[in-house]
Order: sequence, then structure tokens, then C-alpha cells
Amino acid sequence: MEIESVRHKPLRIFIETGKAKGIDARLVKRLRNMIAFLAAAESVDELHVPPNFGFHMLTGDRAGTCAMTATRNWRLTFRIDAEGALIDLDLEDYH
Repeated sequence: MEIESVRHKPLRIFIETGKAKGIDARLVKRLRNMIAFLAAAESVDELHVPPNFGFHMLTGDRAGTCAMTATRNWRLTFRIDAEGALIDLDLEDYH
């Protein structure tokens, strides 16, 4: 799946350059694996297959947003556009 847009600036720099400035060092290896997993997936259905990193759809006022668990509190969140690309990829603590 193609990543069209990234909201979290340090995450965008990490994806583009590999430099993890602004990202908690404990998250770097897991985020690298998660982003590789997202990039290699060809459809949303593949995100449910192990290692799925806790992929789930949010509900309520966040309906339409997908989330994957980075740590206990931190999640990669994103939406999927009509072409199947990831948009508004974000690293957030929404709990």
C-alpha cells in the first residue's frame, strides 16, 4: 500500500530519510517494521494477517480511521482513500 500523506512531522522525516529525530528511541525498530509491513501490504485485508500489529478500525468520532499498536499507548493511525493508499498517517497517543 502506498503512503500518500503523513501528518506527524518526525514520522514523515523518519519514513523519508530513516532519521529518527523526534521519535522515542524505544519505538524506532517497531515503527520501521510497521511501516515496512504497511508498504508491503497490497490490500486492507492483508493488515489483519499476522503480524498484524494490532490492526483495528476506530469507532465513534474516529470512525473510518484505522489504527495499529506501536506500544501500549502509542498508535499509528491512518485512513485509506478510494485507491487504497494510506492517507494522514500519524503517530499518536489517543488513549
